Order: sequence, then C-alpha cells, then structure tokens
Amino acid sequence: MDSIHICGGYPLSGETRIQGSKNAVLPILAATVLVDGVSTLDNCPDIADVQCMVRLLQSVGCVVEWENGQIRVDARHIGGISLPQKYVSRMRSSVVMMGAILGRMGRVTISYPGGCVIGKRPIDMHLEAFARMGVALSEEGNTLTAWTRGLSGNTVTLAFPSVGATENVILAGVLAEGETLIRNAAREPEIEALCGFLKCAGADIQKEAGGSMLRIRGVSRLSGCRYRVPADRIVAGTYLLGCMAAGGSVCLKGADSDALSAVLAVIAGMGGKYQCGQDGITLTAPERVQAISYVKTEVYPGYPTDLQSQLLAALALADGESIVEETVFENRFRVVPELVRMGACMETEKNRVIIRGVRALYGKKVAAEELRGGAALCMAALAAQGDTHIANRHFIDRGYQAIEQDIRNLGGRI
Repeated sequence: MDSIHICGGYPLSGETRIQGSKNAVLPILAATVLVDGVSTLDNCPDIADVQCMVRLLQSVGCVVEWENGQIRVDARHIGGISLPQKYVSRMRSSVVMMGAILGRMGRVTISYPGGCVIGKRPIDMHLEAFARMGVALSEEGNTLTAWTRGLSGNTVTLAFPSVGATENVILAGVLAEGETLIRNAAREPEIEALCGFLKCAGADIQKEAGGSMLRIRGVSRLSGCRYRVPADRIVAGTYLLGCMAAGGSVCLKGADSDALSAVLAVIAGMGGKYQCGQDGITLTAPERVQAISYVKTEVYPGYPTDLQSQLLAALALADGESIVEETVFENRFRVVPELVRMGACMETEKNRVIIRGVRALYGKKVAAEELRGGAALCMAALAAQGDTHIANRHFIDRGYQAIEQDIRNLGGRI
C-alpha cells in the first residue's frame, strides 16, 4: 500500500534508534568499486535508494551480500562500465558512480541522473572537475560517456561547495596519478564519512583549512576493510522537529548532536529543551512552539536544506510569524500547498516562505511529491487533529527505513 495513515493530535513519548545515514552510505557504496577486495559496511539502512545503489553495483560486476544491516561488496572482478538507465534515473546520487568507475576502469557511460524534483542540480561542476583530471567527455542525447588514459591529479576549485561534486572528485582522485587538491570542498559530515571509509581502505586524504580544502595523494591500490555507517542526521532532525510540532518528549538513540548543531540551535530558539549524551539526544517540546524570525538554509555547517520542509511543518503551529529562506534548491517549497490544505497559514515569495502560526492543523488527504516533503507531512500529521492520509509513500521510503515503526516507537499512532 503506497500510503501512510496517521491519527494525530497526541503528544509524543518514547525512544527510537536512528538508522544509518542515507547520504553517507550511497557514496561509500560507490567507493567500494575502487577497492580491490571485499568491503564490509555495518549499519546500512534498508531504504529504496540503497537498494537502487546495490543494483548499480551488481550491474558492473560487483558481488553484493546484504543481511541484518550489513552489506558486503566484492569488487575484485568488476568489469562493467555502463550504468543502466532504469536505476540511474531513480536517484541523483547515482552520479557519484562516475568518479568511482573512472577511477577503477578509466571509462564510464551514464545517463543524466534523476531523483526528487526539488531543483535543477546541474552536474556541470562534476564534468569540469573531471576534465581538469584528464577526462574526455562526449554526449549523445541523454547519455554521457567519460574516458581517460589515466587520471591525473590537479587542483580543482569548486564554484560552490557541492556535496556531489566534492564526492566525485574524491572518488576520482584516490587512485589517480599525483596529487589532487580540492578547494571550496563541501564540509558535510557525509563527506567526512566517505573519506573515513576510503582512508580505512588505504587512501591518503588530508583535510586542510577546516575541511574546505582536501588534499588527496593517489595510491596504487585500495584494500578491503570494514566500516560503520554513521547515524542519519536528517532522519534524527526530522523526528526532533516532529516532536516540536506534536509536543511531548522523545529520545533519539545514536543521534549525533555535533552533526545537528545548527538544527539544535533553531530548536532552542523555538523553545525546545534538549540534552545531548554519548548515546543520543533527548528533546522536550514546549507547550507551544515559538516563532523564529528568520532561518536560512545553507551548506554545512549551516541549517540543512534537507530539514527545511520539516521545519515548515513545526513552524506552522508557532506563536508568531516566521520566515524561512531557501538558498540551496529553487524548488523545495512543494510541500507548502499540502500544509496549507491542513490549515497552515503560509505563503511563498520567491525563495522565501512566510509562516503565520496557527493554533491547530487538521487531518486531510495529502500527497508527498518528494522525499523530505513527504517526511514533513508525516510530522505535520502527528500534530494535526484527526486522521491524515499521506499518498505516495514510495518517496518517503527512499530515505526512511520503516518510518512507521520509528513513529510508533515515539508514541505516534500510525
């Protein structure tokens, strides 16, 4: 059944353990292509995007075993260079397979990646970086072919600290000849995780200038290793904001407070009281959320765009007027009409949403149009009076492992 039914209006109370990170495990899985051996990844979330990435690995000759949250990838006999369009079109992050396969095979064919409709997300920076490393490119229709006689290290200065472009240059650079220097690199925790896995496998990667510059010295071979995928900061942030909307108190086991510092600062400004420990975060929501005059999404360590929709759901019930500005993706307010259907008072002005808090939201039949907006509708439904039916659950399944079980663990009626 491609829908979720939530009976809302009840404060949350409970605890759940946060799954492994979607945005970390996908590039790490791509990186296993570079390993001349067997990679073992623990704490892998069983979500649709990971299933899709596993299919891509298998399509190029990797042997993949997946059981109880552990994925083993044997890439010793990889031979394929063409990525099937039916998998590439499902998620934007499939583009990081380019850097990995170029690094291992020297040639790759891929169609333009797909994913959620939240913005253009061009891959020009990826292609320009590859060209600086000795890669030739040809384009025919919707298909790209990239090839090289040998990747060469070079200085790559990114016009914007793109996560995907940073990951692709890292993947291309670890087995390249010479040294690759990435300037204006993305600093997200998921970049740290990718580098952590690659260093575990024998890569030489050094962080400089607070992480905004990465120095990669190419090595001749990467060996098999075992690595644990960190907790998903976006899933944790989703449930924190869900608690702020619905009220009550929750404990998120395994959540990393350091990775959520910008989110926790906003939650504190909304009146939330939280405690951070070695095993997670405990949050108690206020009787009514306080408005935030202005929040802007930014690259890390700023407030994450992936938690913007969930923030709108919580601020819909705030006391006062809030403004949220989106600076990363131009089409990430698709959830606003559905929240308005539930009784929210908000309007968009270019790349801003003005939210005037209301006393109550009401259960309706709504539909997810993309991953994070779908999760936001679930959080709004927990706070709403009555029943909410959320269609297009498949979008939510791309990033949340059994969201219904997590919500049930936290005291929600789903």
